[in-house]
Amino acid sequence: MYAIFEDSGTQILVRKDDEIQIDLRPLTEGQKTITFEKVLAIGAGDGQPAKIGLPYLAGATVTAEIVGEDSGPKLRIGKYSRRKGYRRTLGHRQDHILVKVTGIKA
Repeated sequence: MYAIFEDSGTQILVRKDDEIQIDLRPLTEGQKTITFEKVLAIGAGDGQPAKIGLPYLAGATVTAEIVGEDSGPKLRIGKYSRRKGYRRTLGHRQDHILVKVTGIKA
């Protein structure tokens, strides 16, 4: 069984026991799970047609267990203007939350 849900403007395809990275968000103290309610589609994966929402499926949720926080790879950004002696190098690391999908409810 698989599900496609929307989180922070991105659509994510998941199956049970998948580990994914989602954007960092404020969490309450001691929060262990996250529930995603913007489910776009759910399919069984055995050749039967998937249930597709318009735009979301009513009553469908994807629950995930929080594993921890993580940072993405360091990205280097360079600026350069020719014949001006102008060079700048910047770096950035995006923070993520690592979650493990525990259930898909249709």
